[in-house]
Amino acid sequence: QVHLVESGGGLVQPGGSLRLSCAASGSIFSINAMAWYRQAPGKQRELVAVILSGGSTNYADSVKGRFTISRDNAKNTVTLQMNSLKPEDTAVYYCNARVRAPVTFYVNDYWGQGTQVTVSS
Repeated sequence: QVHLVESGGGLVQPGGSLRLSCAASGSIFSINAMAWYRQAPGKQRELVAVILSGGSTNYADSVKGRFTISRDNAKNTVTLQMNSLKPEDTAVYYCNARVRAPVTFYVNDYWGQGTQVTVSS
């Protein structure tokens, strides 16, 4: 009933920039929060950045000052601007949304399919 589609991943040199985007669609009454997670080979999935409907944000210490998360509530989209990229940022990046459904008002978390970000020279 709800699906998320990510785009913008790719290969970039250290110090470069990428912009990831994610769009949510389907049976949505409201979205409480949207976030970006990432998972590198051999590591657990970790939270990169989160933004609430009111605009409050939180970032992992490793990306503070380099990444910026933003959202368009009317369009149910979220964007992650990544600057000064490092090889350590290489991972599959996943979009996440906490969605309240119409009529039932049940809340569920939904995940995108993931997009690969590779930082290498």
